[in-house]
Amino acid sequence: MDPEMIKKVYDKIESYRASFVELQRRLTAVPALGPENGGEGEAEKAKVIEEWMQGEIGFDTLEHYNSPDGRVPSGYRPNLVAVMKGASSTGRRWIMAHMDVVPPGDESLWETDPYEVVEKDGMIFGRGVEDNQHGMVTALFAAKAIKELGITPPHDIGLALVADEETGSNHGIQYLLSEHDIFKEDDIIVVPDSGVPDGGDIEVAEKSILWLKFETEGKSCHASSPDQGINAHRAAAHLITRLDKLQEIYDARDEVFDPPMSTFEPTKKDGNVPNINTLPGLDVFYMDMRILPGIDLDDVMGKIEEICSGVEKDFSVQISVTSPQREAAAPATPPDAPAVKSLAAAIKDVYGIEARPVGIGGGTCAAFFRRAGFKSVVWSKIDDVCHQPNEFTHIDNMLGDAKVFAHLFLQD
Repeated sequence: MDPEMIKKVYDKIESYRASFVELQRRLTAVPALGPENGGEGEAEKAKVIEEWMQGEIGFDTLEHYNSPDGRVPSGYRPNLVAVMKGASSTGRRWIMAHMDVVPPGDESLWETDPYEVVEKDGMIFGRGVEDNQHGMVTALFAAKAIKELGITPPHDIGLALVADEETGSNHGIQYLLSEHDIFKEDDIIVVPDSGVPDGGDIEVAEKSILWLKFETEGKSCHASSPDQGINAHRAAAHLITRLDKLQEIYDARDEVFDPPMSTFEPTKKDGNVPNINTLPGLDVFYMDMRILPGIDLDDVMGKIEEICSGVEKDFSVQISVTSPQREAAAPATPPDAPAVKSLAAAIKDVYGIEARPVGIGGGTCAAFFRRAGFKSVVWSKIDDVCHQPNEFTHIDNMLGDAKVFAHLFLQD
């Protein structure tokens, strides 16, 4: 790679500093929540992105792959696929980012308006600025710099901006992979949807994901006469503590992952009764489980059914278990795959560090690529504050990651 050319690209990216913030501001102002999260989907945000892309870059092709969804006003969930032609259409370099965000949660915990970008101390704050707008804008500005400098990249550059990542990806990358022939075996695919503060982790493997909903049914009555009912809340509380045994049963460790063990965490809880003096006859809670590859999810479910049966017997309740999400671990991307080596070279050039292949507990769209036979990787230099109040990202990291992607785009 010509050192003078890449320096010009890096300098051009540095000149966009204020534009990075402005684009983040425009994107954050358009909440893109899926219907499961009480939102209207990503259609309005996709329009903002497309308008910016056409005005600022001008890709050779920009295709719409809309997944029908009658739950949202537009009737569809948008997926944008843009390509900038290079000298070769083989080995296309892809960045895949998602447009949807999660709700802000308890807004009293935010120091600023979640949907209004605030710049402070070299950072910007707002819902979505890290997850996943950081990855989106860095890829966009990398492509913009190459285009404005009149450089023809060695390979096509592709951007896939998808819907529905936060609630299962059925209308996003899963739709693209199942319904359209877009990606090729020799493509390099990077998903900038996870990372660490030093930018040194290249994610090549993920744990299995198992989300479970537990519904415990007892009998409601006045709390002053508990003998006339069956307290579903008490039984569910015992169930939660007994499910802690899963950590002992499945105690294998794999140091590639952080954390290096399977995790079994109770999370969300539905309301049961509106007043204090009523014994709840129904109690509902959920668990998020991230399970190391090699552990059979059917085996895990069998142990959970045994634990539930014990609680049913001891408390005279009925327990039903359903799964809002179940994804067995996808095959790992080999540490010596071209995507890993090419990305590592770019990271070293920009950040001066030796990146390392790792596994994570979180789920990303890379898993869907891997199941489809594409050796994708996940990378960003971020603080991983996604889904938290006061979500932020560093402006310098956006500039740096854009340089990494530009370097990747320009590798032969």
